[in-house]
Amino acid sequence: MYQRLLAEFDNYKKRTIKERDANRMDAKIDIITKFLPVIDNIERAESSFEKNSTTDTLKQGVQMVFKQIMDVMESEGVTCIEAEGEEFDPQLHNAVMHVEDDKCDTNVIVEVFQKGYKCNEKVIRHSMVKVAN
Repeated sequence: MYQRLLAEFDNYKKRTIKERDANRMDAKIDIITKFLPVIDNIERAESSFEKNSTTDTLKQGVQMVFKQIMDVMESEGVTCIEAEGEEFDPQLHNAVMHVEDDKCDTNVIVEVFQKGYKCNEKVIRHSMVKVAN
């Protein structure tokens, strides 16, 4: 009876590992599927470089692709961390520079070097910022 119970538990462990791996694969496929139209638009933009090379159409195409990427990110719960003009928060921001500025209050973010992002309130990447002292 003990051996049977041990075998059932071993089968349970193997089954849960397979289910977990399948769930991870499904999640990857869902996200990749959302990015496929973005890839298609980038390919279209690349092929249009050869046909017409006006900077306005290039700029418009890049803006459209960026908006599409941000829409996919938002649909997955990813949001940008607002930083410039906000008070420095070490939970959200990474101060890489400090500047003495009489125009700003202390601990206020003056400049953003790299945007930060959160996914459902969990920080994915901290904002790299310059802070006024």
